Amino acid sequence: MFGFTEEQIANFGLTFGVGAFMAYMAFIIWQLARESKAGRFGTFVLFLALGFGLLGFVAKGIIKMIIGESSG
Repeated sequence: MFGFTEEQIANFGLTFGVGAFMAYMAFIIWQLARESKAGRFGTFVLFLALGFGLLGFVAKGIIKMIIGESSG
């Protein structure tokens, strides 16, 4: 499709598609904190608890890059 392989399209979708989804999730958490009038500490707790999965996904990507570079 348009000169790209299936692997390149999947890699693009994983990188930018999931990145956009993660940014949208951060917006949802912020909106939830704002509408519930959580305050600074409450907002921090919401981002810490709900954003922990997003942090794990980012960490997985970073670890994968480090391991891939060191084994090559």
